[in-house]
Amino acid sequence: QVQLVESGGGLVQTGGSLRLSCAASGRTASNYVMGWFRQAPGKEREFVAAITQSGGSTYYADSLKGRFTISRDNAKNTMYLQMNSLKPEDTAVYYCAAHPPRYGTWKFLDNDYWGQGTQVVVSS
Repeated sequence: QVQLVESGGGLVQTGGSLRLSCAASGRTASNYVMGWFRQAPGKEREFVAAITQSGGSTYYADSLKGRFTISRDNAKNTMYLQMNSLKPEDTAVYYCAAHPPRYGTWKFLDNDYWGQGTQVVVSS
């Protein structure tokens, strides 16, 4: 079992920055591929970014490349999402997720490990 807890959300103005954290406990997080997703009101959950166990490879949603950066610190069992140049359309609940190594590295399933989410609101 892996427990994931997100933090760092809040209210920010357009053009501002936030850094989200996802702290993992339970089994060693370095064994898991981890990722960020978001869900805006009235919309489906969408993929944001993911990172391999070592942090050596990352993958982003095309629309977010250049503004968002995913990283991880396995010594702290924590993953991060640095969000810059935020826009009102980035307003959403942001979730972190983790899955063990498998074929289809960047695919996350509903029965993988998920956090409870942290709210990000970008005001115009």
